[in-house]
Amino acid sequence: MKPILLKGHERAITCVIYNNDGDLIFSAAKDSVPTLWRADTGERVGTYSGHSGAVWALSCRWDTKYLLSASADATAKLWEVKTGQLLVNYPHNGPVRSVCWADGGQRFATCSNYFMDKPGGIFIYDTPHHLNPQQYNKIPTIEVKIINKENPTEVIFTAFNDRLLASFEDGSIRVFDPKNGEQLNKINPHTKSISRLYMSPCKTFIITCSKDYTAKLLDADTLEVLKVYSTDRPVNAAVLNMEKEHVLLGGGQDAMDVTTTGSSVGKFETRFFHMIYEEEFGRVKGHFGPINALAINPDGMSFCSGSEDGYIRLHHFDKDYLDKQDEVPNKLDGPIE
Repeated sequence: MKPILLKGHERAITCVIYNNDGDLIFSAAKDSVPTLWRADTGERVGTYSGHSGAVWALSCRWDTKYLLSASADATAKLWEVKTGQLLVNYPHNGPVRSVCWADGGQRFATCSNYFMDKPGGIFIYDTPHHLNPQQYNKIPTIEVKIINKENPTEVIFTAFNDRLLASFEDGSIRVFDPKNGEQLNKINPHTKSISRLYMSPCKTFIITCSKDYTAKLLDADTLEVLKVYSTDRPVNAAVLNMEKEHVLLGGGQDAMDVTTTGSSVGKFETRFFHMIYEEEFGRVKGHFGPINALAINPDGMSFCSGSEDGYIRLHHFDKDYLDKQDEVPNKLDGPIE
């Protein structure tokens, strides 16, 4: 797989996503300027200028009309995708780490971190279709304050928007009722900070990735841990290729240690695991820093990775991969007891 190199950011990549149609890629970095690319050629289409700090997360509405961004400048912003126009600014008390549209695009959630004696929180905003964006209420309809200086890292909605999941730096996932903000459940799938939560397109699986060197596949309904993918490095990003039942993991050593070692020592590859068998079967190299972000095209034909080196590598899967038949591991051969 020969990659297309996307160079448009001046600092480390923090987030890459596809739109629902799979024809556009959105990227964010610590340089404060989200960028739009064509997913087929990697051509740079435009940028979204307005933030004054690192942009940590992006979320594109189902119809690709609006884009949300979450930034360390303590704001979330709503953009018009087509024109790049900033439509609404949502101020927070601290750095905003995550943002996520609800299915249908009539609500979205954010989470912010503890900052200057102000607690972090989880917030839900209404964006009703019958109103113009300029009429949206900048005050959240639901606010959950997080005490004890605990920091959430990601928020996602489950199927039918019936629950809101939030991951935390203590390795926990907490479940909230999006109607009133009540905490419904808490599990501890990891021993260290959870970097990302990824919901499968079918809304039946969640994959978590953590600094405890593992990624885990969870049932989206019960949050039961189904599979564990173990590595020898912190896992910063993970996605599911449901077309092939494969898990893609990205990570590497801490960014502060990158300059003291070579790329082969830092282990900056995208690693491929079989979703069911939990076995690694391939790696894609190329980055010169830890992989911070992964995204896979909804059609399963391409993926992209974003790294601390400031580059995005766009890979279109070759025929060998697409035609590959997964082999049953030796330990699974023979009759099932």
